Amino acid sequence: MNARQVSEKVADYPIASAEAATVLAKAVARASAELGLTQSRLARVLGLSAATTSRLMAGTYLIAADSKSWDLAILFLRLFRSLDSIVGTQEAARTWLQHDNLALAGKPVELIEHVEGLVRVVQYLDASRARI
Repeated sequence: MNARQVSEKVADYPIASAEAATVLAKAVARASAELGLTQSRLARVLGLSAATTSRLMAGTYLIAADSKSWDLAILFLRLFRSLDSIVGTQEAARTWLQHDNLALAGKPVELIEHVEGLVRVVQYLDASRARI
């Protein structure tokens, strides 16, 4: 897909939705890169095919605002923001994701590949950063 085709795809969205979809795609690409997720793992997190995720990362695909993948992308960004606010560094965030977590009963990076695991990890992180 070339730049013209992307522009035509964006034209299918209302202006606000196209801007939101573009911002979401860029934020997901940045967050997954910072967390060291492979495109295939990100595809499983978002419920997209590997090819679609590749286009998302390249900026030639936008997630539809009324799709399940949109909701999963928002949850993924919540995970990223929460984790970033707790651990503070990219290396610490990657390490946290890759190691077993007793409270979650597994490795967060594996848990987030399923909807219920993603929700559980986000809730855990939100609770961890909550004020006492």
